Amino acid sequence: QVQVVESGGGLVQPGGSLRLSCEVPRTIFKSYIIGWYRQAPGKEREWVARITTSSNTGYADSVKGRFTISRDNPKNTVYLQMNNVLPEDTAVYYCKTTGTDWGQGTQVTCSS
Repeated sequence: QVQVVESGGGLVQPGGSLRLSCEVPRTIFKSYIIGWYRQAPGKEREWVARITTSSNTGYADSVKGRFTISRDNPKNTVYLQMNNVLPEDTAVYYCKTTGTDWGQGTQVTCSS
């Protein structure tokens, strides 16, 4: 098992934006669906978004219309563009796909 590397989290005000990045080993990146997940304090980890190798996307209802998942094939990187961030989006965000362990995640905190 290998780990992915998530980055881009931070503190954002309500209504603000952040872009998260996830670097994935190339052999895995080009082969599998990649997903973003999040875990808020005291809650179970939940699925947020996913993207297939052909860039078909899917979103949890809670983020639909606000978050966008995309992939940059030459960079083996998946992004999560977060717009109109809300306090309830505060969580550690993780990237995961087949053949990878859970990484360290990246903390997103939405607060005024």
